[in-house]
Amino acid sequence: METSSPSPSPPSSPASSGGRRFKLYDRLELLEFHDKYVIKSVESPIKGFSIGRSDGDIQPLDNDETSSASPSKTSIIYGVAGTIRLVAGTYIFVITSRKEVGNFLGFPVFRILSMKFLSCNESLKFSTPQEASFLKRDEAYFMNLLKTVESTPGLYYSYDTDITLNLQRRCKLADGWQVKPIWKQADPRFVWNKNLLEELIECKLDEFIIPLIQGSFGVAHLKLKDKDATITLVSRRCTRRLGTRMWRRGANLEGDTANFIETEQLLELEGFRSSLLQIRGSIPLLWEQIVDLSYKPRLNIINHEQTSKVVERHFHDLLQRYGDTTALDLTDKHGDEGKISSAYAAEVLKLPNVRFVSFDFHRVCGSSNFDNLRILYDQIEEEFRNQGYFIIDPEGNILGEQKGIIRSNCIDCLDRTNVTQSFLAQKSLNLQLQRIGLLESDECISMFREEYEKFRTLWAEQGDEISLEYAGTYALKGDLVRYGRQTLGGALKDGMSAISRYYLNNFQDGVRQDALDLISGHYMINRNGPSPFQLNGFESFSYLPMASALLVGGLTLTTFTVQQAGRNAQQYLSTVLWAGVTAGVMAVVKANGRQFCSRPRLCGLL
Repeated sequence: METSSPSPSPPSSPASSGGRRFKLYDRLELLEFHDKYVIKSVESPIKGFSIGRSDGDIQPLDNDETSSASPSKTSIIYGVAGTIRLVAGTYIFVITSRKEVGNFLGFPVFRILSMKFLSCNESLKFSTPQEASFLKRDEAYFMNLLKTVESTPGLYYSYDTDITLNLQRRCKLADGWQVKPIWKQADPRFVWNKNLLEELIECKLDEFIIPLIQGSFGVAHLKLKDKDATITLVSRRCTRRLGTRMWRRGANLEGDTANFIETEQLLELEGFRSSLLQIRGSIPLLWEQIVDLSYKPRLNIINHEQTSKVVERHFHDLLQRYGDTTALDLTDKHGDEGKISSAYAAEVLKLPNVRFVSFDFHRVCGSSNFDNLRILYDQIEEEFRNQGYFIIDPEGNILGEQKGIIRSNCIDCLDRTNVTQSFLAQKSLNLQLQRIGLLESDECISMFREEYEKFRTLWAEQGDEISLEYAGTYALKGDLVRYGRQTLGGALKDGMSAISRYYLNNFQDGVRQDALDLISGHYMINRNGPSPFQLNGFESFSYLPMASALLVGGLTLTTFTVQQAGRNAQQYLSTVLWAGVTAGVMAVVKANGRQFCSRPRLCGLL
């Protein structure tokens, strides 16, 4: 299924491209035979490959391969996202529906609407009974993880160009880079399916290899003083520490941080193109926040001899990629957040070329004073202007480059960070429009009401999508981005999102974390090793329903007996007994909160 039908054209061959770009096949035919799957291009039917259903072996398509037999099923797919080998066989990941969501530098970009894994594990039938029992048990767990992966939100790609590279990096690459296969053009940090593409790369199936990014992609078309302007907002999630809100916090020993995202705001106007980059990422210390059924679990800094090196590695990588960095910390300055903020500041102050700026967002802005971000802007305005933005004229001449970057964080790097980044993006957009000559020095985008609303909506939707990927819900404080203030409807929405986050983080995200570790390659399948799914101690899926039933039953019986307690001493004793049982169960659940929560089993926290 697709929601738009761009005109198909065959890929250009790298050998004969000259100045042409490499292009992927955009419509594929999937033929299912009893012994194999065949995937071939609709535009060029001789181009394709087969994958064996018994062993997952991939072979280039033989011209006579499909002519002698009829497939049991034929369908149209829109790409192959990769393959993965589990304990009992191989699975191939295909895109079954898509939607065109806009253009990136003139090239169509698609969002994945649905995808599925096709199993190639027929060899399981030939295993011994003991082997088959073991393989089926673990394979069932892994297949459940693949089902979770199939519903992954926020995946984008293009058949015509790489979308992992920002405009400034693209303009600095050597001539001819665009004729390389798209997977070779891509920044591996942002290729969500990098681990899944390895077998396709080994088989040299370049025309079928689609690098996916996870993040967000949105476009707003503005009319400013009768001039057409386009703003494209692209957020690219790094895969080095991929994970969920509570199970991936802080940094690993290599300095890679959770929820690290590069966001690019691209302006196209009268042939000019300009780009502003901002980044976000979890506080680059070793720390954790393990779910334990409490609404706000305690933050815990992990004491490790490598802590200073971890912070140094993180910022050294940023310096190499983006230039001088301003570390903007938006966390509270009291309680657990205050402790981790102080530890972060102490480490960053040891580093050259990094400026640390502390701004207590909740104290200064509260839940409704969006305009108070001007206080923050006053602190960093000179540095922000000096860092600049990238801009090229209609002839492609570089007029200015971005020389540094703002790295923002709160605790989740979602809600407070979204609000702050949108504020800085608005400031930069005003400067860009003034430089191009569309706005005077005393004019700004907020003076154009309808266009300003489009800009704000673009940033709010981006915040929602990033939040869905990391926390499982829409972003909080979205009203501050959309309207500059909190509304009643927004407060109710935030309340529902907060409750949903609590449930997902405590009872769902362990499985989701395992799914991400599996497809990203952070967990490697070992068919001869022990099962990672052996039951150890409490298991949330088996003990939580029992505890819940006892709690509900105890409360119900306590309530009932309280109503009868005045009639005789026996009823009074029953009330005391059931109240005691209920209190006891609640105490056990609270004391063992971590064991009652869903937790990952494949990989450790670091």
